[in-house]
Amino acid sequence: MEALRRQASKFREQVAKQQQAVLSRLGKDAEIFDEEELRCHQKLQDLYKSTRETKHFQKDIVRGVEGFISIGKKQNQIEKRFAEDCRKYGTENVNPGFPLVRAATELGTSRHSIEDKRETMLEILNHQVSEPLKASIKSASLEDARHLARSCDRLRQEVESQAVEVLRRQTKVRDPTPESALKLKNMEARLSELRSSMITLQKEAISAMLSVEEQQQQITLQKLLMIVDAERSYHRHVLSILEELHAELILAKHMQESSSQSATEKDVIVPSGDITQRVHNENKDYDYFIGKVIHPFDAQADGELSLNVDDYVIVRQIVVYVWIVT
Repeated sequence: MEALRRQASKFREQVAKQQQAVLSRLGKDAEIFDEEELRCHQKLQDLYKSTRETKHFQKDIVRGVEGFISIGKKQNQIEKRFAEDCRKYGTENVNPGFPLVRAATELGTSRHSIEDKRETMLEILNHQVSEPLKASIKSASLEDARHLARSCDRLRQEVESQAVEVLRRQTKVRDPTPESALKLKNMEARLSELRSSMITLQKEAISAMLSVEEQQQQITLQKLLMIVDAERSYHRHVLSILEELHAELILAKHMQESSSQSATEKDVIVPSGDITQRVHNENKDYDYFIGKVIHPFDAQADGELSLNVDDYVIVRQIVVYVWIVT
Protein backbone atom coordinates (compact mmCIF):
# COMPACT_ATOMS: atom_id res chain seq x y z
CA MET A 1 0.00 0.00 0.00
CA GLU A 2 2.80 2.42 0.87
CA ALA A 3 4.59 1.59 -2.40
CA LEU A 4 1.43 2.36 -4.38
CA ARG A 5 1.10 5.68 -2.60
CA ARG A 6 4.69 6.57 -3.45
CA GLN A 7 4.08 5.71 -7.10
CA ALA A 8 0.92 7.82 -7.17
CA SER A 9 2.77 10.73 -5.60
CA LYS A 10 5.55 10.41 -8.17
CA PHE A 11 3.00 10.34 -10.98
CA ARG A 12 1.32 13.50 -9.67
CA GLU A 13 4.69 15.24 -9.56
CA GLN A 14 5.33 14.29 -13.21
CA VAL A 15 1.92 15.60 -14.26
CA ALA A 16 2.57 18.84 -12.40
CA LYS A 17 5.89 19.28 -14.19
CA GLN A 18 4.24 18.70 -17.55
CA GLN A 19 1.56 21.25 -16.75
CA GLN A 20 4.15 23.80 -15.69
CA ALA A 21 5.97 23.17 -18.98
CA VAL A 22 2.75 23.86 -20.88
CA LEU A 23 2.22 27.07 -18.96
CA SER A 24 5.78 28.12 -19.69
CA ARG A 25 5.40 27.47 -23.42
CA LEU A 26 2.17 29.45 -23.43
CA GLY A 27 4.00 32.36 -21.90
CA LYS A 28 1.70 32.53 -18.91
CA ASP A 29 3.63 33.49 -15.80
CA ALA A 30 0.53 34.02 -13.69
CA GLU A 31 -0.11 31.49 -10.94
CA ILE A 32 -3.06 29.12 -11.27
CA PHE A 33 -3.87 29.35 -7.55
CA ASP A 34 -4.31 32.46 -5.50
CA GLU A 35 -2.49 33.12 -2.23
CA GLU A 36 -5.25 31.73 0.00
CA GLU A 37 -5.46 28.49 -2.01
CA LEU A 38 -1.70 28.07 -1.82
CA ARG A 39 -1.73 28.73 1.93
CA CYS A 40 -4.44 26.10 2.50
CA HIS A 41 -2.59 23.62 0.36
CA GLN A 42 0.65 24.13 2.31
CA LYS A 43 -1.20 23.90 5.63
CA LEU A 44 -2.75 20.61 4.57
CA GLN A 45 0.64 19.25 3.50
CA ASP A 46 2.15 20.20 6.85
CA LEU A 47 -0.69 18.55 8.76
CA TYR A 48 -0.42 15.40 6.68
CA LYS A 49 3.30 15.20 7.41
CA SER A 50 2.83 15.93 11.12
CA THR A 51 0.16 13.26 11.63
CA ARG A 52 2.17 10.75 9.63
CA GLU A 53 5.30 11.32 11.72
CA THR A 54 3.32 11.10 14.98
CA LYS A 55 1.72 7.87 13.77
CA HIS A 56 5.16 6.41 13.09
CA PHE A 57 6.34 7.57 16.53
CA GLN A 58 3.34 5.83 18.11
CA LYS A 59 4.38 2.65 16.29
CA ASP A 60 7.89 3.04 17.70
CA ILE A 61 6.48 3.41 21.22
CA VAL A 62 4.31 0.30 20.81
CA ARG A 63 7.24 -1.69 19.48
CA GLY A 64 9.45 -0.58 22.37
CA VAL A 65 6.80 -1.23 25.02
CA GLU A 66 5.97 -4.67 23.65
CA GLY A 67 9.67 -5.57 23.64
CA PHE A 68 9.97 -4.35 27.23
CA ILE A 69 6.93 -6.42 28.22
CA SER A 70 8.31 -9.53 26.52
CA ILE A 71 11.66 -9.23 28.29
CA GLY A 72 9.92 -8.39 31.57
CA LYS A 73 7.80 -11.54 31.41
CA LYS A 74 10.87 -13.70 30.86
CA GLN A 75 12.68 -12.01 33.75
CA ASN A 76 9.56 -12.44 35.88
CA GLN A 77 9.64 -16.20 35.33
CA ILE A 78 13.32 -16.42 36.24
CA GLU A 79 12.93 -14.25 39.35
CA LYS A 80 9.89 -16.18 40.59
CA ARG A 81 11.74 -19.46 40.17
CA PHE A 82 14.62 -18.02 42.19
CA ALA A 83 12.21 -16.70 44.85
CA GLU A 84 10.54 -20.09 45.13
CA ASP A 85 13.92 -21.82 45.57
CA CYS A 86 14.73 -19.43 48.43
CA ARG A 87 11.38 -19.93 50.10
CA LYS A 88 11.63 -23.69 49.70
CA TYR A 89 14.99 -23.73 51.44
CA GLY A 90 13.58 -21.56 54.23
CA THR A 91 10.41 -23.57 54.84
CA GLU A 92 11.73 -27.10 54.36
CA ASN A 93 15.01 -26.79 56.24
CA VAL A 94 15.34 -29.08 59.24
CA ASN A 95 17.05 -26.33 61.26
CA PRO A 96 14.67 -23.36 61.12
CA GLY A 97 16.63 -21.56 63.83
CA PHE A 98 19.60 -20.86 61.53
CA PRO A 99 19.92 -17.18 60.49
CA LEU A 100 20.52 -18.36 56.90
CA VAL A 101 17.13 -20.06 56.87
CA ARG A 102 15.45 -16.88 57.99
CA ALA A 103 17.39 -14.84 55.45
CA ALA A 104 16.45 -17.22 52.61
CA THR A 105 12.78 -17.06 53.59
CA GLU A 106 12.82 -13.26 53.70
CA LEU A 107 14.65 -13.09 50.38
CA GLY A 108 12.17 -15.41 48.69
CA THR A 109 9.18 -13.50 50.04
CA SER A 110 10.66 -10.14 49.04
CA ARG A 111 11.58 -11.28 45.53
CA HIS A 112 8.07 -12.63 45.06
CA SER A 113 6.60 -9.28 46.14
CA ILE A 114 8.90 -7.47 43.70
CA GLU A 115 7.71 -9.67 40.86
CA ASP A 116 4.09 -9.00 41.80
CA LYS A 117 4.87 -5.29 41.37
CA ARG A 118 6.56 -6.02 38.04
CA GLU A 119 3.45 -7.84 36.81
CA THR A 120 1.32 -4.86 37.77
CA MET A 121 3.62 -2.53 35.83
CA LEU A 122 3.60 -4.79 32.75
CA GLU A 123 -0.20 -4.96 32.80
CA ILE A 124 -0.38 -1.17 32.89
CA LEU A 125 2.04 -0.88 29.98
CA ASN A 126 0.08 -3.41 27.96
CA HIS A 127 -3.53 -2.44 28.64
CA GLN A 128 -3.17 1.29 29.27
CA VAL A 129 -0.31 2.21 26.92
CA SER A 130 0.23 -0.27 24.09
CA GLU A 131 -3.39 -1.12 23.27
CA PRO A 132 -4.69 2.50 23.25
CA LEU A 133 -1.79 3.55 21.01
CA LYS A 134 -2.58 0.72 18.60
CA ALA A 135 -6.17 1.92 18.49
CA SER A 136 -4.97 5.46 17.77
CA ILE A 137 -2.74 4.26 14.95
CA LYS A 138 -5.67 2.48 13.28
CA SER A 139 -8.34 5.01 14.23
CA ALA A 140 -11.10 5.74 11.75
CA SER A 141 -10.76 9.49 12.33
CA LEU A 142 -7.13 9.41 11.19
CA GLU A 143 -7.89 7.38 8.08
CA ASP A 144 -10.86 9.60 7.21
CA ALA A 145 -8.78 12.76 7.58
CA ARG A 146 -5.95 11.34 5.48
CA HIS A 147 -8.50 10.26 2.85
CA LEU A 148 -9.82 13.82 2.70
CA ALA A 149 -6.28 15.13 2.28
CA ARG A 150 -5.60 12.74 -0.60
CA SER A 151 -8.93 13.70 -2.19
CA CYS A 152 -7.81 17.35 -2.02
CA ASP A 153 -4.61 16.47 -3.85
CA ARG A 154 -6.54 14.70 -6.61
CA LEU A 155 -8.98 17.59 -6.93
CA ARG A 156 -6.11 20.05 -7.04
CA GLN A 157 -4.61 18.07 -9.92
CA GLU A 158 -7.94 18.34 -11.74
CA VAL A 159 -7.98 22.10 -11.21
CA GLU A 160 -4.46 22.38 -12.61
CA SER A 161 -5.34 20.24 -15.62
CA GLN A 162 -8.48 22.22 -16.31
CA ALA A 163 -6.62 25.51 -15.95
CA VAL A 164 -4.02 24.36 -18.46
CA GLU A 165 -6.74 23.42 -20.95
CA VAL A 166 -8.44 26.78 -20.51
CA LEU A 167 -5.18 28.65 -21.07
CA ARG A 168 -4.35 26.56 -24.13
CA ARG A 169 -7.75 27.21 -25.69
CA GLN A 170 -7.58 30.92 -24.87
CA THR A 171 -4.24 31.12 -26.69
CA LYS A 172 -5.37 29.18 -29.76
CA VAL A 173 -8.72 30.90 -30.27
CA ARG A 174 -7.93 34.46 -31.32
CA ASP A 175 -11.05 35.01 -33.41
CA PRO A 176 -13.50 32.75 -31.65
CA THR A 177 -16.56 31.42 -33.36
CA PRO A 178 -19.80 31.19 -31.39
CA GLU A 179 -19.20 27.47 -31.00
CA SER A 180 -15.61 27.82 -29.78
CA ALA A 181 -16.58 30.70 -27.49
CA LEU A 182 -19.33 28.58 -25.94
CA LYS A 183 -16.92 25.71 -25.45
CA LEU A 184 -14.40 28.01 -23.78
CA LYS A 185 -17.11 29.42 -21.54
CA ASN A 186 -18.14 25.93 -20.47
CA MET A 187 -14.52 25.03 -19.72
CA GLU A 188 -14.11 28.17 -17.61
CA ALA A 189 -17.32 27.35 -15.74
CA ARG A 190 -16.04 23.85 -15.10
CA LEU A 191 -12.76 25.31 -13.81
CA SER A 192 -14.65 27.64 -11.47
CA GLU A 193 -16.73 24.73 -10.20
CA LEU A 194 -13.65 22.59 -9.56
CA ARG A 195 -11.90 25.46 -7.80
CA SER A 196 -14.89 26.04 -5.52
CA SER A 197 -15.10 22.34 -4.67
CA MET A 198 -11.37 22.28 -3.97
CA ILE A 199 -11.58 25.20 -1.55
CA THR A 200 -14.49 23.62 0.32
CA LEU A 201 -12.76 20.25 0.54
CA GLN A 202 -9.49 21.87 1.66
CA LYS A 203 -11.21 23.57 4.58
CA GLU A 204 -12.96 20.34 5.56
CA ALA A 205 -9.71 18.35 5.34
CA ILE A 206 -7.76 20.93 7.36
CA SER A 207 -10.39 20.88 10.10
CA ALA A 208 -10.32 17.07 10.24
CA MET A 209 -6.52 16.93 10.22
CA LEU A 210 -6.26 19.55 12.98
CA SER A 211 -8.60 17.49 15.15
CA VAL A 212 -6.61 14.32 14.51
CA GLU A 213 -3.31 16.09 15.16
CA GLU A 214 -4.56 17.34 18.52
CA GLN A 215 -5.81 13.88 19.49
CA GLN A 216 -2.51 12.29 18.49
CA GLN A 217 -0.45 14.79 20.44
CA GLN A 218 -2.64 14.49 23.52
CA ILE A 219 -2.86 10.69 23.71
CA THR A 220 0.83 10.17 22.88
CA LEU A 221 1.97 12.54 25.60
CA GLN A 222 -0.43 10.91 28.08
CA LYS A 223 0.96 7.47 27.31
CA LEU A 224 4.57 8.63 27.68
CA LEU A 225 3.69 10.04 31.10
CA MET A 226 1.91 6.80 31.99
CA ILE A 227 5.04 4.80 31.10
CA VAL A 228 7.15 6.95 33.41
CA ASP A 229 4.55 6.83 36.20
CA ALA A 230 4.29 3.03 35.98
CA GLU A 231 8.07 2.56 36.10
CA ARG A 232 8.42 5.17 38.85
CA SER A 233 5.81 3.46 41.01
CA TYR A 234 7.41 0.07 40.38
CA HIS A 235 10.91 1.21 41.34
CA ARG A 236 9.66 3.02 44.44
CA HIS A 237 7.98 -0.17 45.65
CA VAL A 238 11.07 -2.19 44.79
CA LEU A 239 13.30 0.21 46.72
CA SER A 240 11.03 -0.01 49.77
CA ILE A 241 11.01 -3.81 49.64
CA LEU A 242 14.78 -3.99 49.19
CA GLU A 243 15.40 -1.60 52.09
CA GLU A 244 13.38 -3.84 54.41
CA LEU A 245 15.07 -6.94 53.02
CA HIS A 246 18.50 -5.40 53.48
CA ALA A 247 17.77 -4.68 57.15
CA GLU A 248 16.57 -8.25 57.64
CA LEU A 249 19.69 -9.71 56.03
CA ILE A 250 21.95 -7.46 58.10
CA LEU A 251 20.14 -8.65 61.19
CA ALA A 252 20.56 -12.28 60.14
CA LYS A 253 24.25 -11.67 59.53
CA HIS A 254 24.78 -10.17 62.98
CA MET A 255 22.72 -12.92 64.56
CA GLN A 256 25.01 -15.45 62.95
CA GLU A 257 28.11 -13.61 64.10
CA SER A 258 26.72 -13.25 67.61
CA SER A 259 25.81 -16.93 67.62
CA SER A 260 29.37 -17.85 66.72
CA GLN A 261 30.85 -15.55 69.37
CA SER A 262 28.60 -16.79 72.13
CA ALA A 263 28.78 -20.46 71.20
CA THR A 264 31.38 -21.01 73.88
CA GLU A 265 28.95 -19.62 76.43
CA LYS A 266 26.28 -22.10 75.22
CA ASP A 267 23.89 -19.29 74.39
CA VAL A 268 20.81 -20.20 72.43
CA ILE A 269 19.45 -17.55 70.02
CA VAL A 270 15.70 -17.64 69.61
CA PRO A 271 14.61 -16.10 66.27
CA SER A 272 11.53 -13.92 66.22
CA GLY A 273 9.81 -11.56 63.83
CA ASP A 274 11.01 -8.46 65.67
CA ILE A 275 14.31 -6.76 65.11
CA THR A 276 15.17 -7.24 68.82
CA GLN A 277 16.35 -10.68 69.90
CA ARG A 278 16.67 -12.08 73.43
CA VAL A 279 19.22 -14.67 74.52
CA HIS A 280 18.83 -16.66 77.75
CA ASN A 281 21.74 -18.25 79.57
CA GLU A 282 21.10 -19.20 83.18
CA ASN A 283 21.72 -15.93 85.03
CA LYS A 284 22.06 -13.61 81.98
CA ASP A 285 19.64 -11.93 79.55
CA TYR A 286 20.91 -10.46 76.27
CA ASP A 287 18.83 -7.90 74.31
CA TYR A 288 20.01 -7.23 70.73
CA PHE A 289 18.89 -4.55 68.30
CA ILE A 290 20.24 -3.27 65.01
CA GLY A 291 20.99 0.41 64.70
CA LYS A 292 21.68 2.43 61.53
CA VAL A 293 24.28 5.20 61.84
CA ILE A 294 22.97 8.63 60.83
CA HIS A 295 25.93 10.69 62.15
CA PRO A 296 29.60 9.79 61.71
CA PHE A 297 31.81 9.24 64.74
CA ASP A 298 35.61 9.12 64.97
CA ALA A 299 36.98 7.01 67.78
CA GLN A 300 39.08 9.10 70.20
CA ALA A 301 39.84 6.68 72.99
CA ASP A 302 40.58 3.03 73.48
CA GLY A 303 37.49 0.90 73.27
CA GLU A 304 35.58 3.38 71.09
CA LEU A 305 34.44 2.44 67.59
CA SER A 306 34.63 4.69 64.52
CA LEU A 307 31.33 4.82 62.62
CA ASN A 308 30.32 6.03 59.18
CA VAL A 309 26.89 7.13 57.97
CA ASP A 310 24.67 4.20 56.88
CA ASP A 311 26.74 1.69 58.86
CA TYR A 312 24.79 -0.90 60.82
CA VAL A 313 25.75 -1.82 64.35
CA ILE A 314 24.44 -4.43 66.72
CA VAL A 315 23.82 -3.17 70.23
CA ARG A 316 23.65 -5.64 73.08
CA GLN A 317 22.46 -5.03 76.60
CA ILE A 318 23.51 -7.48 79.31
CA VAL A 319 21.54 -7.83 82.51
CA VAL A 320 23.25 -9.90 85.19
CA TYR A 321 21.09 -11.34 87.92
CA VAL A 322 22.92 -11.77 91.27
CA TRP A 323 21.48 -14.47 93.48
CA ILE A 324 22.05 -13.99 97.22
CA VAL A 325 21.78 -17.08 99.36
CA THR A 326 20.81 -16.50 102.98
